Amino acid sequence: MPTKIAYFINQYPKVSHSFIRREIAAVEELGFSVQRIALRGWDAEVVDEDDRAERGRTQYVLQRGMSGLLAPLFKQLLTRPGRFLSALKLAFKMAGRGERALPYHLVYLTEAAQVVEWTGASGARHIHAHFGTNSTEIVMLAQCLGGPSYSFTVHGPEEFDKPLALGLDEKIRRSAFTVAITSFCQSQLYRWVEQSAWSKVAIVHCGLDRAFYADAPAQAAASPRLVCVGRLCEQKGQLLLVEAAAQLRRKGIDFQLVLAGDGEMRPEIEDLIKRHGLQNQIRITGWISIKQVRDELLAARALVLPSFAEGLPVVIMEAMALRRPVLTTYVAGIPELVLHGENGWLFPAGDIERLAASMEACLTASAEQLERMGEAAHARAVERHSIGTEAAKLARLFSTHAMPQADSVRVAAQPGGAQ
Repeated sequence: MPTKIAYFINQYPKVSHSFIRREIAAVEELGFSVQRIALRGWDAEVVDEDDRAERGRTQYVLQRGMSGLLAPLFKQLLTRPGRFLSALKLAFKMAGRGERALPYHLVYLTEAAQVVEWTGASGARHIHAHFGTNSTEIVMLAQCLGGPSYSFTVHGPEEFDKPLALGLDEKIRRSAFTVAITSFCQSQLYRWVEQSAWSKVAIVHCGLDRAFYADAPAQAAASPRLVCVGRLCEQKGQLLLVEAAAQLRRKGIDFQLVLAGDGEMRPEIEDLIKRHGLQNQIRITGWISIKQVRDELLAARALVLPSFAEGLPVVIMEAMALRRPVLTTYVAGIPELVLHGENGWLFPAGDIERLAASMEACLTASAEQLERMGEAAHARAVERHSIGTEAAKLARLFSTHAMPQADSVRVAAQPGGAQ
């Protein structure tokens, strides 16, 4: 019988969380049964068929509103008063150091009670959360209430911006293990917890599905088109990108720029495009599906992502797997994957002159150079981000913390299992 584990995410499914869906599917292929739990997402618009299917498999904590969570909360209080008191003290402790007031943390405790009830009913032995924010606090409080052991994946940059307010040290200490998606991410977690807890922090990269890139053409795109994929927000640097594009036009360089995505800064970005008279050169797509992202990447000669803050964007892995070089910044874990001059161009974050120069270098590169860089990009992305390889790392961790010894030995014996 498959070992039951649970995944917990703030909002699921979501276009930008397709890597979580791939991870869950790969873990299931390795013999686990995965219970999906999310706070919200039951009423969100989703355009991808796989995401719609995932929504039908997911239990939503807030779907019945806060009033629907009172029964599980009082059940925990009445049946496990000692554990409830411990969890309440932990909620107060997290509120005392966090940027959110106590009522938020009491809500997290209420949500945790529902998680305990659902994982108990399903027989889940372990729960894994993505992102070290409130999602991990909820599964930590659930464990304190008597729920299963937990682990969580840290991505950044939010966790790097406010580690103390998020209580990352507390979350790492209480976890069965903690996942960092890059070496840089691992180093940042080392900063906030004592050395004796470093052994809990393992690196597992986000994985790519082979079907996404298997039939990608080897030739470079002929059009002078660059694409930037990501939420239109301050940290992604699209305003800087528009300014760099204006420099290229003043130099008479032919180009097209696609901003694939949407977000809170769209009006400001559109206004800047109009002020520079770049409406014929720059197009904003709005939210698009994974298939449309793939199509946009294949239609461009390269991905450009001038981010100010990141973990390691999945779209960089995707572009490289599709044999597209990447123009991006020396930020966080990005230089672990993108090698300047080999599979892309790196430039300092915030440096508009270097961004424009990198764009010009890409736009004027020969087809042979682009194809050579594209092949190097493909090889590196596939080597470091195969979903089968990365899921096997997670399976090994789950088997250690969520399975009896006999089952753990069987998982280790599978191809790609523990070594």
